[in-house]
Amino acid sequence: MQRFLTFHGMEVHPYLEASMLPSLATVDIEVEPEFQLSLHQRGEEEAQRFKWIESEKAGRDLGETAIRLWICRHWNSFLRQRWLEHLQGKAFWVELDHRDFGVLRTCFAGSRLIDPIIDHFKRGHENLDILLWAMQERLPMEEVRDILTTLDVNSARIQCQFDPSGQRYRSAAG
Repeated sequence: MQRFLTFHGMEVHPYLEASMLPSLATVDIEVEPEFQLSLHQRGEEEAQRFKWIESEKAGRDLGETAIRLWICRHWNSFLRQRWLEHLQGKAFWVELDHRDFGVLRTCFAGSRLIDPIIDHFKRGHENLDILLWAMQERLPMEEVRDILTTLDVNSARIQCQFDPSGQRYRSAAG
């Protein structure tokens, strides 16, 4: 499925430089870096670090409880930050849409709104928060809507898939 957006009355492929559109309008270009990362693997590593730190503080192995706590407290913000890295082209996460990799470097390079919108996402804000902010600031709503539609934060909501009840998370006592 190829996604397009309407930007100032023009239908634009969101993954190509504007200067490339006339000559490459019918070409489907996919860019995937050689080094690809896994959200679930990296999340599991972060959860293990959290477990170790919390266990050290408690003076005992907290095991599965600490892993579950990390998932509840930190998975969504961890995922949001990785999604932004993917959009910026800093890291390719295999669980995210490959067509979204680096979209901020290509589609919105000249937009004065993209940085403030990304800052809102970094602070954990959702589309509604951003729309309310944009209305309050009297920003061009069509451009804001086009950016939010292209970024599609809701498609990046992925459930944590590593199992905290697995044998390797259990404490020596349990």
